[in-house]
Amino acid sequence: MKLNNIIAQRPNKTVYRDGERCIKVFNEEYSKSDVLNEALNQARIEETGLNIPKILGVTMIDGKWAIVSDYIEGKTLSQLMKENPERNDEYLELLVDVQMTIHKAKSPLLTKLKDKMHRKISSTSIDATTRYELHTRLEGMPKHNKVCHGDICPSNIIITEDGTPFVIDWAHATQGNASADVARTYLLFCLIGDKEMAEKYLDLFCKKSDTAKQYVQKWMPIVAASQSVKGNPDEREFLMSWVNVVDWQ
Repeated sequence: MKLNNIIAQRPNKTVYRDGERCIKVFNEEYSKSDVLNEALNQARIEETGLNIPKILGVTMIDGKWAIVSDYIEGKTLSQLMKENPERNDEYLELLVDVQMTIHKAKSPLLTKLKDKMHRKISSTSIDATTRYELHTRLEGMPKHNKVCHGDICPSNIIITEDGTPFVIDWAHATQGNASADVARTYLLFCLIGDKEMAEKYLDLFCKKSDTAKQYVQKWMPIVAASQSVKGNPDEREFLMSWVNVVDWQ
């Protein structure tokens, strides 16, 4: 495998293109179980028939774990939004349509969203009283079994030349309540400082899916708390502000 064409770089992983293959190489300290879980998630999502890159293999390269999958030729929604800002409303609607298509899928062997969130909230540094309130609110939310991507944002959707959307990065996939997935996307827009886009996204999703905005908002402190476990200090501070301002009455 040739690793000389970098197409994406993150703090703990580097993604390369080698012909028709995409090779995601994780840093040495990255957990083996997390790599294998990501590959398993992607393989399970393949079985749903959604448009995603197919897994070709999991291997080690120079002592680092790597996932090999199909390379999808195209541009991310993020790139298209930067290149054609006048079409952002159109692209935002496409993002919502893609996310709603994902939520229609079922994958019974995926980790349950509620179980994952309970674990993550338990491992936060939030005080015990607030953790108890978060666990109680989470347990009281309706149980669903829809596929949730867990990280839907414009940079994780690739549009091919013929206009077909493909969704990448299934590391956080679970099955559960779609509104938790929507709350996560809303917070992702906020994290990059685009509150206006976050509000437009939420309004559009709720309108197209006939979901009450207040219902999604009830998920936000839970999602923010569970996401605060990882990330840089600035992100944690922002996410914790969502937990701290919640009205528990």
